[in-house]
Amino acid sequence: MNQEQQRSNWNDHDWQLIHTTPQTPLQHMALDQVLLDEVAAKRRAPTFRVWEWAAPAVVIGIFQSLKNEVDTDAAQQHNIEIVRRISGGGAMFIEPGNTITYSIYAPKSLITGMSFREAYAYMDASVLEALGELGIKAWYQPLNDITSAAGKIGGAAQAHRRDAILHHVTMAYDIDATKMLQVLRIGREKLSDKGTTSAAKRVDPLRSQTGLPREAIIDQIIDTFRRRHGLNASTLLPSELAASEQLIQEKFGTEAWQAKVP
Repeated sequence: MNQEQQRSNWNDHDWQLIHTTPQTPLQHMALDQVLLDEVAAKRRAPTFRVWEWAAPAVVIGIFQSLKNEVDTDAAQQHNIEIVRRISGGGAMFIEPGNTITYSIYAPKSLITGMSFREAYAYMDASVLEALGELGIKAWYQPLNDITSAAGKIGGAAQAHRRDAILHHVTMAYDIDATKMLQVLRIGREKLSDKGTTSAAKRVDPLRSQTGLPREAIIDQIIDTFRRRHGLNASTLLPSELAASEQLIQEKFGTEAWQAKVP
């Protein structure tokens, strides 16, 4: 009970929206760390960031083995960059225009006293509501999958820093399942007995379920978040961009980080 009393509500915070021009996969990885640290240090208000991708990528979790998850030769053949993020969870196959990705950088007080299972679902409640308003009955498949009757829509991951939490989600809008299976080894293993044709059922695109442009779905997600929690337009500060570039040089762009788990 005491923990619940210490828990903050969404509306206790002055939420900021960042939705800028497309950025490289490495920039996205670095910005997640920078913005999480800025919110943890209370230099930035809690923030909701919608990503735009400048290039295709495979994003692997911090604990995942590079060689076990990704066919690096196939990735190179398709000009797909491989990057490693600061959160756990599974590999994500990204194509610009075919993916919807967002991050929430929040005070840890928002989930005080919650289990991991409760915290994941709580952080995405407004997005599930937005999908419902678009006609998709979506729910959380513990621990970290968003799914519907037609199949998996996306996956979430989290990272904690001092008094802040990063919660980010990648959802499929219109995934090239054949290419995904060529690049992701884990996808091949899970589908090897079913054939490539079933891949689309595993990561069912939002496009087929809504018939809407990707931008319209993003607008609905932002509008629903704003209606529920309040949301003011913001932008990346020069200091945050500079810090992210430094992190790319020192960490995210290095072979040591990419092969952190060989």
